[in-house]
Amino acid sequence: MSKHLVIVESPTKAKTIKRYLGHDYVIMASKGHVKDLPKEELGVDVDGGFLPHYVTIHGKGTVLKEIRKQSQEADVVFLAPDPDREGEAIAWHLAEEIRRPKNGPGKIMRVLVNEFTQRGVQEAFANPRTLNSDLFNSQQARRILDRLVGYQLSPLLWDKVRRGLSAGRVQSVAVRLVVDREREIEGFKPVEFWRLELLLEGSTPPPFWARLFKHKGKELKIPNAQEAQHHMEALAKESYRVAQVEQKERHRQPPPPFITSRLQQDASRWLKMPPKRTMMIAQRLYEGLELGGRGQTGLITYMRTDSTRVSEEAIRAARQHIREHFGADRLPAKPRHYTASKKAQDAHEAIRPTDVELTPDAVKPFLAPEQHGLYALIWRRFVASQMSSAVYDATTIDVQAGPYLLRASGTVLRSPGFLELYKNGTDEDQTEGNGESDGPLPLLRVDDPLRKLDQRSEQRFTQPPPRFTEATLIRELEERGIGRPSTYASIISTVLDKEYVHKQTGRLHPTELGRTVTDLLVESFPRVLNVEFTAEMETELDKIEEGQLDWVELLNSFYGPFSQTLERARKEMRDLKRETIPTDLLCPECGAAMVIRWGKNGSFLACSGYPKCRTTREFERVDGKIVVVQPKMETNGTCPKCGSPMVIKTGRFGRFRACTNYPQCTQTAPVTTGVRCPTCQEGELVEKRTRRGKKFWGCNRYPTCKFASWNEPLDRPCPQCAYPMLFVKVGRDGTSKLVCSQCSYQGSLDQENG
Repeated sequence: MSKHLVIVESPTKAKTIKRYLGHDYVIMASKGHVKDLPKEELGVDVDGGFLPHYVTIHGKGTVLKEIRKQSQEADVVFLAPDPDREGEAIAWHLAEEIRRPKNGPGKIMRVLVNEFTQRGVQEAFANPRTLNSDLFNSQQARRILDRLVGYQLSPLLWDKVRRGLSAGRVQSVAVRLVVDREREIEGFKPVEFWRLELLLEGSTPPPFWARLFKHKGKELKIPNAQEAQHHMEALAKESYRVAQVEQKERHRQPPPPFITSRLQQDASRWLKMPPKRTMMIAQRLYEGLELGGRGQTGLITYMRTDSTRVSEEAIRAARQHIREHFGADRLPAKPRHYTASKKAQDAHEAIRPTDVELTPDAVKPFLAPEQHGLYALIWRRFVASQMSSAVYDATTIDVQAGPYLLRASGTVLRSPGFLELYKNGTDEDQTEGNGESDGPLPLLRVDDPLRKLDQRSEQRFTQPPPRFTEATLIRELEERGIGRPSTYASIISTVLDKEYVHKQTGRLHPTELGRTVTDLLVESFPRVLNVEFTAEMETELDKIEEGQLDWVELLNSFYGPFSQTLERARKEMRDLKRETIPTDLLCPECGAAMVIRWGKNGSFLACSGYPKCRTTREFERVDGKIVVVQPKMETNGTCPKCGSPMVIKTGRFGRFRACTNYPQCTQTAPVTTGVRCPTCQEGELVEKRTRRGKKFWGCNRYPTCKFASWNEPLDRPCPQCAYPMLFVKVGRDGTSKLVCSQCSYQGSLDQENG
């Protein structure tokens, strides 16, 4: 009997696919990419047609050896990594490793599994194809482009700014968007305007608020309190009548099933889940999870897609489920088909459940909370996409008051349609009309008289554009054509990890480092940092995938101008490491002039007499002037040596306590929390750092007592199990919560502090 070898990416996927293939198949996992460009060098022969030098990834030698051995015994090798560019690259590199005269191209087949169900797997293996050189070349061109930019811009930043920095073809543009938005906010000048409303009553209830809209036929803008008062006084002298009543039936269509970017946006907004985490969980749902009697089962289709297309079979299943569980009145007469954007690749379906009968409630016992939350979001969105529209009764009433026109708008939900199942993503624009009324308006007719019951005026100001969240930055990247579904999560993760951007109350703020690096790169590499140019490159990469453009031709057209700009930047880019900017301030220790220098934590004031005088100070700019920021001294206990108060300072290895009697007393100590050690009951927990600088808390009686925790301890017993302390755990999204190390208790830090 012949033997077939199937190679997938992950052990989880191998376990799932094994259920649907017979004993004649051997399943192996490559555990991701097996070959890549070397880490220690550029790895691209720019003078030899951009020939890449691929090497075996560290740790993958044993995996490749076993794959080669198994392939020698197989009649056919099926390569089944993910059905995208990266998956094609993995398949291509595997094929290069196992190809031999006996095992020619016809014996190595590519299989695209879009859903890990019995039908999906059997259908994929019934329709294998050969490797796609255009798809591989598109991935290869992208990888080489990113290497050319990253491996040549990053060392430039190491030399000019500080070591450890990175620049990237797409990540640097993403940081620029955040920086540009912040400067737009800083430069925004709010404009005052006033909103005037009257509470009116007709012959039938209810009373309603109407907004002053026009004066003498022209839209009215009220810039200040004086004009607002003038119009209010004029309105008080007028009589009021209904000038026009407009009633319409409005339909709200359900949103299409998820594409990658929309899934990341909604998961960030509704589940507070970072994009990188969203994709990790989605990958598990796609590859398969243990579902009791069902065994290992793939729950969703492939999660990297920009197409809203859905198979006819899946549409029929969704409509049948809606008819049985929600009623025929929630089902439109015809199936819904959604149009993908012009830029969509349409290689895969939208993200949907593999089996609509696996409802969120049905799978909940087998899934972790995050997995269940994301699956429920995907399932509800897909089923809702085939439900009937929500229907509203919308009413607009125009009121004439002499030369003035007032307007009131209101809506009433008549039929919820898809909103019965899926409200997420619709809340932002739930209100119809102009939003002057939250509820229904009275039944009135033209020329009906009205009586004024009350009036109100409100001062308002125009608002700057909002700062990006992770979700809205992904939407911005998508709308501008920067990056692709597979790259959004890594882009966001990288700019946060490199500390170019930080998250504060869910919003993205550029750091001083992010601003500085962006300014340097925009000045020296305007083409690479240009948003439109980056989007154009994505289009060119798509053309390679479609066989319309040669990959070497694209690299040639990019690298010529880039290498010239790079050479010029090496000579002309500002050298922040060595740059000193003079100020009018004098050193408080020696009287020499203070200068602005750049360090690993940003810019600071330093004595020009360095190294003889090492005085430094923090500063800020106020109205264009340099102002010294006085360090805040937070006291923390008394000195065990001389009894003086101790203050918290920050040094090379983080925070520490120092005696205020310095230099007479040089005593230092770790920052204490005041929490008794739960293990030895004698020591106190103090703030410490690992050799790599990561903060943790441990007993001050170490090494006698070795208690340690990554989470900050609080001297507060657990309300659930009475353990003597709780811990502050910071999540991946930057939010903090209270947890107990001994039981399942979780609490809100704000509530506990309140």
